[in-house]
Order: sequence, then C-alpha cells, then structure tokens
Amino acid sequence: MWKRSFRWGLAALCGLAAAAPALTQQTSSLLPQPAVRTEQAPVAPPLSAGDGTLTKADVDAWLDGYMPYALGRGDVAGAVVVVVKDGQVLTQRGFGYADVARRKRVDPVTTLFRPGSTSKLFTWTAVMQQVEAGRIDLDADVNRYIDFKLPPYKGKPITMRQIMTHTAGFEEIIKNLLTFDKPLKSLGDTLKERIPERIFEPGSTPAYSNYATALAGYIVERVSGVPFNDYVERNIFQRLGMRYATFRQPLPPALKPYMSQGYQLGSGKAERYEEIGLAPAGAMAASGADMAKFMIAHLNGGAPLLKPETERLMQTAQNKSVPGLNQMALGFYEQWIDGHRALAHGGDTVYFHSDLLIFPAEKVGIFISMNSPGKEGAAGAIRGTLMDEFVDRYLSPGPRPVPVELSTAKDHAKLLVGNWSNSRRVESSFASIVYLLGEAKIGIDADGRPSIPSVLSLGGAPRKWIEVAPFVWQDAYGHEKIAAQVVDGKVVRWSFNMVSPFMVFDRTPWYATGSWLIPGLLFGIVIILLTALSWPVGWFARRRYGTALMLTGTDRRAYRLVRGFAWLVVAVLVGWIGVVMSVENFDAHAALDLPILLLQILGTIGFIGLFALAAWNLWLVWKGKRGWFGKLWSVLLLLGAFFILWVAVMFKLISLGTAF
Repeated sequence: MWKRSFRWGLAALCGLAAAAPALTQQTSSLLPQPAVRTEQAPVAPPLSAGDGTLTKADVDAWLDGYMPYALGRGDVAGAVVVVVKDGQVLTQRGFGYADVARRKRVDPVTTLFRPGSTSKLFTWTAVMQQVEAGRIDLDADVNRYIDFKLPPYKGKPITMRQIMTHTAGFEEIIKNLLTFDKPLKSLGDTLKERIPERIFEPGSTPAYSNYATALAGYIVERVSGVPFNDYVERNIFQRLGMRYATFRQPLPPALKPYMSQGYQLGSGKAERYEEIGLAPAGAMAASGADMAKFMIAHLNGGAPLLKPETERLMQTAQNKSVPGLNQMALGFYEQWIDGHRALAHGGDTVYFHSDLLIFPAEKVGIFISMNSPGKEGAAGAIRGTLMDEFVDRYLSPGPRPVPVELSTAKDHAKLLVGNWSNSRRVESSFASIVYLLGEAKIGIDADGRPSIPSVLSLGGAPRKWIEVAPFVWQDAYGHEKIAAQVVDGKVVRWSFNMVSPFMVFDRTPWYATGSWLIPGLLFGIVIILLTALSWPVGWFARRRYGTALMLTGTDRRAYRLVRGFAWLVVAVLVGWIGVVMSVENFDAHAALDLPILLLQILGTIGFIGLFALAAWNLWLVWKGKRGWFGKLWSVLLLLGAFFILWVAVMFKLISLGTAF
C-alpha cells in the first residue's frame, strides 16, 4: 500500500490522464447530483456519429446518466465538464459539490478547479507567443535566455523544442514540488536552487519534466521582461475574457470565494490549498467555462492568442516517441482514439484531477476536472472512460472492427519479455529505490501474447493484446495500444498510448533489475535480521542454561562486531522505510533533511562495514574448527551482506545529499 501511495505522490502534476490506478467501485454515502446553469452559449449544428448526436440535449442527457453515478461510486466530491464545438460552448455542467460541508454546488461558470499539469498548456502557449514575436528560437541553446547556466550533456545543449517535447533529459524531482501554507520563493530562485540531474542525452528520450516546463515559463518571463503571472494574465486571460483564472499563489482575495475545496475522498474532510513551487508547470486555478474559452482559441486557428501558422506549428507532431504510438506536439500531446486525433493534456495535483482534449479536425473539445481522487484513484478511471466514451458516442462511425492478429504475434511477444525501467524517474537519490520496487515486467500469457501487469483494463483485469502491425499491439476490447522499438532484431524500448508521448520503457540493466535484486534483498534482510537476533537470543539461552559463549580472542570479537553491525544495518533499513513512506507527505519534506543525512552516514558505515566483517568472519570460521552449520551460515551472511550493499550502492542509499 505504501508503494502505491508513494507513486501517487510522485505522480502529482504528472498529467497522465488515463494512467491512474484502475477503479474498484465501492458504494459511497455521498451521491452528488448535477448543478445545471440555465444560461448557455448558442448551440452549434448537430454532429452525428456513433450512438449519439453532438447536441446540447444529447450530451446533457449522457452526462446526467454517467457523472452522478460515477462520482458517487468513486467517492468524488465534485466535478465540472465542458464541451465546445465550432467555436461555441455546447454545454458546461457542474456535478456534485465545491464545498461538501456547506452543500455548495459546483458552478461551471465561476467555481475554480486546479487543472494541475493541464496548466502547462498556458505556459506552452506563452512560449509560442514569444516564438512568434522572434524572441525565442525553438532550436537554440536555452542558456542564451536565462541568468544561470545549464551545463551541456555530452557536449549537447538543451533547446526549447526539446523542453516542449519532454526530451530535455532531466530526471524527475519530488522534493518541495508541492507545499501547503508556506511562502514560495520566486520562480527564478526556485529554478536556480536545484537543477535536476540530466540522465538522458537531449532529444533522445521522452521523460516528463515539471522542472523543464517551469524553466520555459521563466524564459518567457526573461525575454518578455514581464513576471510570468502578469504575462499570462495580460496575454492569455485578458485576451480570452477569462475572469475566473489565475496562476497566483496564494489565491487573490477576489477569487477565494469561488475556489472549490479539495478532498481525498468526497466523504472526507476538506484539505488545504496546494501550492506549486514550479508554478508554470501546474499552479493554475480556473473555472470550467474559462477553460472552454482556451479550448475554443486553440480550435480557432489560435486566435486571439496565436497566428494560424504558429498554431499549426504548435499542433504538429514532433515524432519523438516509439513509432506507432501517440507523439508529442509542441506542448500538447496526441491521443488517437478510433482514428480521431486529439491534442490533449491531463493534470493531477494531490486532490484535483483533470483532462483536456481538443479535436482540431472536428472542431470539438472537452474538459473535465474533479476535486477528489476518490477511492483507489477513481478519478483516473472516471476521466479516462469519459473521454473514450465521448469519442465512441459522438465522433466514431460505428463499432470498432475486430483486430486481426499477425502470424508473427507469438514470436514478437517473446522479444518483449523482461524487466523495464520508466524513463520518468528519480535516479540520483535514494528515492530511486521505489523504481526497483515498481519495475515494469512483461511476460507471456497462456495464449502466447504479452502479459503486462502495469497496463491493466479499467476493472483491473489483464488486457488481451493482438499484434495488428509488426511490434504494434492493440487491446482486443479497448482503445489502448502498445508498441516496441526494435534495433538489430532486439526490442530496446516500448511504451503504450496513454503515456507514450512523454514516457517510455527501456530495458533495465542486469545489474539493477529487480528480477534478482528483490529476491536477493529479501534474502539479505532475513539473514541479517536472524544474525542480529541471534545475539540477544543466544545471550538469554546461555543465561537460562548456565553456559558460556564458546569463543575467545579474535573469534569472540568477530562474533560481537558482526552482530553489532547487523543491528546497525537493520536499524538503517527501518529508517529508510520510514523516510520513503514520508516522501508522500509534502509537509514532511523539510524535516527529512537531518534523518536522510544521518541514515546516509550510518548506512555507509553499516553496509560497507557489515560486508567487510562478514568476509572476515567467513575466513575465521573456515580457518577454525567450526561445524558445518557455522560454515554454512558464514557463507549465507556474506551473501546477504553483499546483496544489501549492492542495492544500497545501486539505489543511492550510500550517498550524501538531501535532494530527491
């Protein structure tokens, strides 16, 4: 449970619209009801496809049949949904509560939600305005625009195009990504305080980066000469008439009365306002109606925000991910659903969960935001299903054809088997240990098809993957696809459509894979714990039966040192578990510095010392006249100490520094 919770904290601001945990539906005591605005924008002519007609009446009826039940079953307090078509608002609906205790309904026009990483689209729009103005070159070294230096990686600089396609090569950062009730530093100071490690060559690997997005916002601030918040207000919000939107933290007094509360569960208590240190990456608060205005602009050739040619450039796929899957555009990412190309961006804070899709060819857009993750990540399932069903009902020509499997399916599936590492990860600190525990594994199912436990169906069941093109697999009963990149006859990378524009999976090196490290680590923990316990247990046994320890001199010293260091290692491992579990608590980040440093110092002494002592102990035991059990245990002890030391080195438990 702690591992999944930690990952949820890590995913804050991620924007993975459909990659949340599968929904396990449970009965809720709270059953939200829709709050409908009487005033609506003019309705566009109907668009017919699938099972429904894209009219206000049909969409409202469909939403009324889905949203209240979904929110109630998922224990989500409230939501807003807006649909636009042909430059007009088709419908905008509030469901449930903005404030449960006060029974304040969600108003789609005025209630503010936190769209999380969907905020990035406003940052990218600001960047493209400066590209259009000639102040930013998409392919220039971004160091020319900032007042600090990003060192080159293998001689290569970072460009704005790489930042906008999440291929700048930064590792993930977690510490102080989100805070509560604390004064925030300026954007420039925040960026300079900690520059994440570069773990990929620029342009080579999609790896989602909040830091890089915040850097883009700072570049807008620098080249325009206007603070980022002011810039967005003047050049985006005011142009669109977005009165209920802001990036400012804390909220301006005029907007506070309109802010929805955030909840963990709709049946729980209201939580505090989340403040985002890397503000351009996810700090916005906005109403559904104002998000509709933003979608309309990007469906209207960019006007009044961008010129048509700039908008076309922004919407063009950049082909940076695995071939055959969704790609990044400039800031937007693709979501192909039933042959329809959407440009999208999802967003998650701890409490708010959102998604935005626009369909440029159809001139249609849809936005949803919820103020609670709900039970077992229900919000992720609710928004993912909403988007898929919207396309199926209103845009698709009819039922999807049954996928036809290639004759190469079983042979190609075998090439996928193995352990894989997510490109979006922490690598330079102790937090990397979570990726050992969460390593993606691919096997083969009973029918010879890929089995991927990390990519399950909505209900949590395994998907049935049908190879429909060489190294491209289609979910037999859904929209999802996976695809692999092959080099010299070997699969070197894969991803799936939900995340492929900004995350991929590469083979885990043999020396860092959990296939042997996790069993080895568990073996080591058991051996070291039993060794540590043998000291007090042996003392009590000798005291009970009046016997003495039958060791003298060097053997006695080795006995005591080994067990003393075993207790030190056990204590350090328990400490690390406590620290990792605390990482999900953003309030605790500042208080973790001292424990982390202490564990790093004691761990370095303990892990290395125990391995050295275990080797010395083995030499003494085998040199002396010990029995077979003593000799066997000395070997097991050395192996256990080795496995623990190896994991500590690989995953930075032996290091100095409090960043993560």
